[in-house]
Amino acid sequence: MPPTADPGTITREEVLDALRAVEDPELGMDIVELGLVYDAAIDGTSVTVTFSLTSMGCPVGPMIQEQIVETVEAMPGVEKCEPDLVWDPAWSPERMSEDAKFILGVG
Repeated sequence: MPPTADPGTITREEVLDALRAVEDPELGMDIVELGLVYDAAIDGTSVTVTFSLTSMGCPVGPMIQEQIVETVEAMPGVEKCEPDLVWDPAWSPERMSEDAKFILGVG
């Protein structure tokens, strides 16, 4: 059984690590490696995840947002996750990790 975090001790890095479980099914990669997660701000037991999508018309956008909320709210020490979908700055392939660029043949 994993240790339980005390409320307020969750870190940005732990949130980003948990979000690696959320995949963009169209690209078959997690949203962190794709550079879709811009920030994770922690305020006590609440987490705001600022993210974007590869395009405004992304058909899996609602599913990705739902998975972000479910994944973060399942973390010990988190009571609420607020998704913040932004379009500025716009996502571009340059935001992807080097591994993601290599796997997808970008760059």
